[in-house]
Parts: sequence; C-alpha cells; structure tokens
Amino acid sequence: MLLLGLTGSIATGKSTVSQILAAPPYNLPVVDADKVARQVVEPGTSGYNKIVAHFGPSTPDLLLPASPENGGEQGPNGKGRPLNRPALGRKVFGQGKDEDRKALNKIVHPAVRSEMYRQMGSAYLKGEWAVVLDVPLLFESGWEPLCGTIMVVAVKDAETQFQRLRARDAHLTEEDAKNRVAAQWDVRDKAERCLRRGPKAGVVVWNDGDQDHLKREIDRVMQEVKVGSPVWWSWLLLAFPPLAIASGGYSYARSWYIKRQWEQEKATEKAKL
Repeated sequence: MLLLGLTGSIATGKSTVSQILAAPPYNLPVVDADKVARQVVEPGTSGYNKIVAHFGPSTPDLLLPASPENGGEQGPNGKGRPLNRPALGRKVFGQGKDEDRKALNKIVHPAVRSEMYRQMGSAYLKGEWAVVLDVPLLFESGWEPLCGTIMVVAVKDAETQFQRLRARDAHLTEEDAKNRVAAQWDVRDKAERCLRRGPKAGVVVWNDGDQDHLKREIDRVMQEVKVGSPVWWSWLLLAFPPLAIASGGYSYARSWYIKRQWEQEKATEKAKL
C-alpha cells in the first residue's frame, strides 16, 4: 500500500485537494492529522484526561463553561466538558512557556501518531492501494521518510497565496496575513524538496488557477503516482507481508537518505552566508 503524504502551506489549497482525493474517481482513505489531533483530546479519551489532570489545577478556565447547549457539567457525551482551546493555547504558547508546551506535546503527539498508525493499518488490511496522509507540517514533523510518495500543493506566485488568505479569512489585516504566510516554510521550497525525491516519489500540484485547473493538475500527478505504485503491487504486498516489510524498509531508507542530503546542502548554504 502506498503512503501518499499530502502537504502544502496556508491558503495553497491542500484541504481542497484532500477532499478531491477522497471523492470519486479516487476514493482514497484520508488520514487527516488535524482531525486526529482533535479526536484524541475529546472528552473521555486518555489524552483529554491527561490534559485535564496536568493543566486543570493551574488553568481555571481549561474547560468550556457548563450550559444546556453543551450538555452541562457532563458534556455532550456524558464524559466531561470540552476543552477550552483558546484558554489552553494561552497557557502553552508564548514566551517563557516552553515547559507547558513540551508537556502538552508529550501528551498529544504520541496519541496522534498511534491513531494515525491505526488508521493506516486499517486501510492496509482493507486492501486499499493507497492512503493519503494529510499532514500540514509533514516535512517539519518527521513523517517524510514514511511516505512512498509526497504530494505538495503549491502556488508559483506568493501574491496568489496572500490574496487567497485574505479572501478566506476576511478578519485578518493585511499585516496579519503577511505575517502568517511569512511564518511558514515557503511552499516553493517545499515543492523543490519534494521534487528532489525523483519522479513518482515526489509530485507537485500547482494550484494557481481555478477549480477546473486544479482538477486537471490532480489528474496529471495521480497518473504519475499510479505508474509508480500500480494497484497490482498493492495487492501483492498485502498477499506477502514479508515483501511489504522489505519494500517499506527500502522506501524509508531511500527517503531518509534524500532528506539527509537536502538538510546537509541547506546547512552548507547557510554556513556560506
């Protein structure tokens, strides 16, 4: 089974591409890291209980106020009131809050990875030829070597990205929008790093046009992906688990080596400045 890593940057259209891949004619299962991150801290989960135990004593407004709309003291599912995410954000983000942020990451990250692995395993056992790993910070979070193919959704013109963000989030000022774009890794650099993986292992969806143009771009890159990972190969890996392990190991080692080369080159360039 192909692990198809999907990433991009703010306002480049990654979520739209994810929705298209999940719908006909592709019908690919999508493991959405953002959705999983919310699921693992819902009331009643282990992650939720750990967050409440750790941050509750020092954060009086950690949970949303009880009301008839949200189920009262027991919450909508009878397992507790939902987390007050803005209050938790104020607790763990900002200067001098490294320890709180590390504590939260120590709770959430293992739970997210465990659930993502569970969903990937389920897709493999169902005989899916590919599963989409929708991870906004795929390169930054270490998922890159696990992916047989990486798809970056990018725009060639930074102004396009900026204008789309302003149109999507009308409450943002021009300065806020520019800061949000600037705070992320340049998507054109992500595209370059992706293509370094070679044909079929790294593809870029250029989303500078309208919806029809985007769909044509997806069709183009998915044809390339399917050539590199045909359906019959997925069935063969399902039938012979040792072959699947060997294939996955080779893919991981190759991806790790390319990643390491890229990082060394960038470190050398930075040292020369």
